Amino acid sequence: MLNKQHLTPQQAFQKIKQYCAYQERCHSEVKEKLYNYGLSKNDVEDIVSKLISENYLNEERFAILFAGGKFRSKNWGKTKIRYELKQKQVSDYCIKKALCQIDFDDYLLTLQNLAEKKLLTLKSEKNIFIKKRKLQDHLLQKGFESDLVRDCVKKI
Repeated sequence: MLNKQHLTPQQAFQKIKQYCAYQERCHSEVKEKLYNYGLSKNDVEDIVSKLISENYLNEERFAILFAGGKFRSKNWGKTKIRYELKQKQVSDYCIKKALCQIDFDDYLLTLQNLAEKKLLTLKSEKNIFIKKRKLQDHLLQKGFESDLVRDCVKKI
């Protein structure tokens, strides 16, 4: 924020189009960037509307790609993905739509694989209750729902 650029709305629009074309962005990221260019609220709103109408900015598309990416690359659960999308001020509708795109069988398989990997790191733990607690904490921290985690831990 210290080195705010001052761009005209036209310059900012050209620059932000490239920013959005490079990778999917959420509305809050784009707005923050535009404010950092020294634009007024009205200019920011106009540019965001233009970006949406020209399909450079699409919150639903962003949410679906974000959720799928975090699930596949970082093995995040739906709870953590939902939280992160909320932090980015994505609408509840888009969050629901994005989470529905995650295949439930893949989701359970990922949970199972994470549990098995974590169990390998807990081999030295002799106390079964401590082992289960550590496993449960790990899976919850990854953002999986508590009922699924509980079922998974019970199977040990």
